[in-house]
Amino acid sequence: MEFPINHDTPITYPGPQPDSADVIVIGAGIIGVCTALFLARDGYKVALLEKGRVAAEQSSRNWGWIRQQGRDPDEMPIMSEAQRLWSELATQTNVDIGLRQGGITYFANKASQLADYEEWLPHARANGVDSKILSQAEVAAMFPGMAGPSVGALVTPSDLRAEPWVAVPALAAIAAREGVQIIESCAVRSLDITAGRVAGVVTEQGRIAADNVVLAGGAWSALFLRNHGVSMPQLSVRENVAATEPLPEIYAGAAANRKVAFRRREDGGYTLAPPGAPELFIGPDAWRALPHYMTQLRASPFGQVLHPFAPKGFPDAWTTKRRWRSDEVTPFEAMRILNPAPNMGKINRLLRNFAEMFPDLPPVKLKAAWAGMIDTMPDIVPVVDQVESLPGLTIGTGMSGHGFGIGPGMGRVLAALATGGEVGHDLSRFRLSRFTDGSPMILGPNV
Repeated sequence: MEFPINHDTPITYPGPQPDSADVIVIGAGIIGVCTALFLARDGYKVALLEKGRVAAEQSSRNWGWIRQQGRDPDEMPIMSEAQRLWSELATQTNVDIGLRQGGITYFANKASQLADYEEWLPHARANGVDSKILSQAEVAAMFPGMAGPSVGALVTPSDLRAEPWVAVPALAAIAAREGVQIIESCAVRSLDITAGRVAGVVTEQGRIAADNVVLAGGAWSALFLRNHGVSMPQLSVRENVAATEPLPEIYAGAAANRKVAFRRREDGGYTLAPPGAPELFIGPDAWRALPHYMTQLRASPFGQVLHPFAPKGFPDAWTTKRRWRSDEVTPFEAMRILNPAPNMGKINRLLRNFAEMFPDLPPVKLKAAWAGMIDTMPDIVPVVDQVESLPGLTIGTGMSGHGFGIGPGMGRVLAALATGGEVGHDLSRFRLSRFTDGSPMILGPNV
């Protein structure tokens, strides 16, 4: 399978769509796939609807990290559950998803950065995670060929990695075998609302009746909600990713310094990405959401690169429709796959930075480059909640670049939340109302 997923290949799940379901899940990325899987395991009839292809957007374009390290304290219990579920699910797939325990390491180039890592450590200990601080000498021994300053590091040996473009379709295949009806190239145009509550959805193929709907639409979620009068300050930022040709192994896991994040891949190459400054394309929603992002902007005024116009058809492009009827062609049909072009200047800089970081490596050659749009929130944690104004609708979105790793845990939580089951975690941090009830914006940890 190519990476990211080649959306020109034949559709795996063509349908047709059912007339009814117990629960409909909108969006077949990692969150939607896992939610549908656990709903099916709870005995529900589930329809998983995807406007394009399974995992063809950010779920196959991410870095492939499955990390507990540096998580928001309120995400940590769900992430611990996700780690266990990943190990279980990997034994149930028909393919090797590349799940490996290689660890994750964050290098510190100054003492203040190391102090930030130490400040986060109690959250790891509270959740039984094996994170620890490495001294400068320990870093040198662990990465003997690494150039550049490092006063220490934060490492979590138990953290995992996997190949996202293989893993998410493999999880979808488990869901399909367990009864989930997956339909690709089937955009949900709107919710079907009867007597003030959800009664199903209207797709481009027609109506499907259901008492419960889970929205896991990634970068498209806020646009879908706005058409139903629900405002959510979710934006999308572009991240660029490079894959190298095979190289000698310098580390079996994933690591990052201030210039480059890297992960060992199963084909012998490394996946490279810039660890900071994602790119925001400014559109109408960005202006509307600006007050919610002021805390983040003040904390990191140069933490993002701004572009004045989103490409045509993007969720927050100036020309993208914000209102439509259920009998109209929607933005979801106009752009089946959100496929941003990579910033090749950043890609080439990544290759140079990685080569300079490990000067004893053979020439670092580019195998592939791509970009993805990450759905992000003002406080860098997701919305996982039921919509009070639309009974029957549950949201799981805004994973802020953390969705691949936490996906199985969050899917299990969303399945329970949507159907009145035992959630097992405190979700108050992730409530939708935090953006309207006067709560202060509390940023997730910057580690």
